[in-house]
Amino acid sequence: MRAAHWSALVLLLAAPLLLGSQALGLMVQMGIAVVLCMSFWLLMGQGGMVSFGHALYSGLGAFAAIHVLRALGMSGSWGPVPAGLLLPLLPLVGGLAAALMAWVFGWLATRHDSGTAFAMITLGLGELVWAGAQMFPSIFGGEAGITANRSAGASLGWWNWGPVWQIYLLTLIYSLASAWLIHRYTFTPLGALLQAVRDKPQRVAFLGQDPRRIRHISFVVAGFFAGVAGGLAALFNEIVSTEALSSQRSAAVLVFTLMGGLSTWVGPVLGGVLMVLVTVVLSGWTQAWLLYMGLAFILVLLLLPGGLASGLGRLWRLAKDRPLVCALQCLALLAAVAGAGAALEMTYQLRLAGTVGSQLSYLGLPLDAHGMVYWLAALAVFFLGLAAWRAVAFRVQR
Repeated sequence: MRAAHWSALVLLLAAPLLLGSQALGLMVQMGIAVVLCMSFWLLMGQGGMVSFGHALYSGLGAFAAIHVLRALGMSGSWGPVPAGLLLPLLPLVGGLAAALMAWVFGWLATRHDSGTAFAMITLGLGELVWAGAQMFPSIFGGEAGITANRSAGASLGWWNWGPVWQIYLLTLIYSLASAWLIHRYTFTPLGALLQAVRDKPQRVAFLGQDPRRIRHISFVVAGFFAGVAGGLAALFNEIVSTEALSSQRSAAVLVFTLMGGLSTWVGPVLGGVLMVLVTVVLSGWTQAWLLYMGLAFILVLLLLPGGLASGLGRLWRLAKDRPLVCALQCLALLAAVAGAGAALEMTYQLRLAGTVGSQLSYLGLPLDAHGMVYWLAALAVFFLGLAAWRAVAFRVQR
């Protein structure tokens, strides 16, 4: 495993030499999403605190970073220090701003236990800040948002923070450091107390510790790392709008972290990667991407209660013990997914048939939503793949 970790690190460092700017941009977004999902995992997975407004802190961190970036671009320095040396610290500015607001809002939210009351308070605070942001366009930019130029006044010779690969390296450092720190936090005495508060808060109180104080501190820590993610997003996108504070953003963090899994730190990493693949890549392929996301979320919760991390762990053990069976099961599952996808795409195309016609392309194959043969073929592939997967799974269980 140590060799695998070092190999992955070498590949990540070599990515600017191997990939183009578009692929690097996707990896930057994945790193930001991983930090955000891991900060939420610290709350929900380790502390049992279901927050419906966690994106609030990444959004506030992004706004703090974008305003400082604008100021640095106008002045070119802060005293004797050039802007090029200060720009890498902007994610920390976002983290500190978010931690400050998390300290205030966490004092209100953690007055109750981590159940329904906590969730509703975080939802209310998130909606309150989002609605208030619409009233102050000079600070939050209104619908247009706040824009900045990260390369303005930040040049250090040939290093001007403009190319995507330079932001990629900065994001990689912050992402790895944040993920490691969050993971190590769970092994500290405070992290152990947080898990104890999640399971038995009364016993923790009997031991002389204050459960509310433990939750409050962890809430601030999670808010700090969410703000770091927001600061990185502000640097990469060079624009921040009030959408970063919306409940839709918080819901996306909740959904994809749950899909990744809460039992281990690998879960939020998978959730962050999946968030970018769905919202950026899949949304560019099909207009029905929200339907796919909803179905995948339901299936993961029903079939894999431990999330994708537990499912991949089981698949890895099966691949080591019975590689041929694992390959057959994966092929059968891919066939079922391909057949279901074809049926869903044709279903969605029927709604657009009156304007754009019933013809569509799926995985390079021409389909016709009005053709019965295509429907029968898609359903046949789906049911045959599902039957083959069940047959192989039954033999594995025996």
